[in-house]
Amino acid sequence: MRIKQKYIIDFAKGVTWALVLFLIYFFNQQNNITAWIYFCIHGSYGIMWVLKSYIFPDKTWESKVGIPYATLIFIGLILYWAPAFIITSSGHEASNLVTVASIIIFSIGVFYHFVSDMQKFIFLKNNSGLIKDGFWNQCRHPNYFGEFLIYSSFLLLVIESPQWWIPSAILLLFIVAVWIPNMLKIEKSLSRFDDHHDYKKKTAFFIPYLF
Repeated sequence: MRIKQKYIIDFAKGVTWALVLFLIYFFNQQNNITAWIYFCIHGSYGIMWVLKSYIFPDKTWESKVGIPYATLIFIGLILYWAPAFIITSSGHEASNLVTVASIIIFSIGVFYHFVSDMQKFIFLKNNSGLIKDGFWNQCRHPNYFGEFLIYSSFLLLVIESPQWWIPSAILLLFIVAVWIPNMLKIEKSLSRFDDHHDYKKKTAFFIPYLF
């Protein structure tokens, strides 16, 4: 039996709001504003991801995988819920400055991630070749940059907690083991276009205008 990767990813991200809500009540954190802010940003991100998956899907996640690999994907996605467990189980509350920074970073991340993915979807639907304008004029992987900001905003809410290193290590693991290999795979695929070399010299790899 094989299953599309998108179904696993959509399910895990789509139920995030329900999981966080359950944890808030299970650990009696109804008066913890940090828990509710986390519920809002991570929960809404999961819902937006599912909507994106059906409105402007990414072909990357359409491929089918076996049950063992599907299970591995699901376990990996569960790790992203670490801040939710830390906040609710310990009653951690972030400072006002950190909370404001988290919301700002999340908002910018959502903008970069979802709008750049929509730009890519519309472009590839009507054209072939490299996308070199808009977000792709700033860096070659703006959608990954947006996702990095989104997950950094979740991590930031527990940065003042003694367990801050757990979600930090998880995010770093995903960047090194999953994100960077995927980005390099995309780079290799796009190198078949004649103008890729010049485009590569003029743009940042991951962080707009910088790196």
